[in-house]
Amino acid sequence: MALKDIHRFAPALAAALLFGLSAPLSKLLLKDISSILLASLLYLGSGTGLLFFRALTKATRPSRKESAIGKNDLPWLAGSILAGGVAAPIALFSGLASTPASVASLLMNFEGVATAFIAAFVFREACGRKIWAAIFLILIGSAILSFEPDEWAISIAAMFVLASCIFWGIDNNLTQRISLKDPVEIAMLKGIFAGTISLALALILGSGIPALPVVFSALLLGFFSYGLSTAYFVYSLRNLGTSRTSALFGIAPFIGAAASFLLLKEQPNVLFTAALPFMLAGVYFLFSERHEHTHTHKPMEHEHPHDKDEYHLHRHDKETMGHFHLHEHAPATHTHRHTPDAHHRHRH
Repeated sequence: MALKDIHRFAPALAAALLFGLSAPLSKLLLKDISSILLASLLYLGSGTGLLFFRALTKATRPSRKESAIGKNDLPWLAGSILAGGVAAPIALFSGLASTPASVASLLMNFEGVATAFIAAFVFREACGRKIWAAIFLILIGSAILSFEPDEWAISIAAMFVLASCIFWGIDNNLTQRISLKDPVEIAMLKGIFAGTISLALALILGSGIPALPVVFSALLLGFFSYGLSTAYFVYSLRNLGTSRTSALFGIAPFIGAAASFLLLKEQPNVLFTAALPFMLAGVYFLFSERHEHTHTHKPMEHEHPHDKDEYHLHRHDKETMGHFHLHEHAPATHTHRHTPDAHHRHRH
């Protein structure tokens, strides 16, 4: 990771830190609340918290603008809400309820695998040899963690966690298609709608409402670990593409595992110790992947916040930093290192 690229990687790293802490803290809350109700409160906390955060930001920085969600973005957003906002957290907490938080955290490296598979085979995003090596290593680590040696079977709880990773992999790829739009608005809408759907489902299934301190703790955790984390994640999707953002996000499971040891006093078992080197090696390959070749930019017209840089040399009525407007990109052919961001979704 070059020093000059730190500002591009910072949002993904912030997202990883905030989300990584969610597994051990959610494990604590699961003592007093059902899996579905916890999922609903986390996302309601995310959505309502970001609603107030957005209002405060507009009041203090009125000149800062982002492109709003449009009609053509709604199918991508709806899919993201159902996969990542409803199905994924319910699956995760169903597994987390009966597995150590450190194991569940490490298993969540599989999200990067699921994301990369979908990005490569469905959306034709380029994945080099290092990414495929990383996928192979993380798959081995996931298989080790999922094994129950006493019964010579696959852990059902682990399967729920891995299923959540697949749902979030779908979510990541769908969200990347609208990542040029306002990240806070995307995360806010996802939180409000996903939380409402999950709350309705929890009430239908007869989940009781826990004590107010538990509700407040879940809402607060949701704002930081799902709200702000998602907003930072979308910023990164915009600039780095899906597989690279997921690579950087891959440190979240290790943050979660470390927090589990510190907060929950968990101890690494034999399977955790055996899987850890594979997971670490996989994340290393994801971090160290570089992509460079001669490529052609087709004519493009879109709207998003931008500065005057090598991709945005068009004329402006007024030169401002971080402005946005509908603009065109002329065709160009050149060679440089790049990621599958909004300006580099070409075929390979």
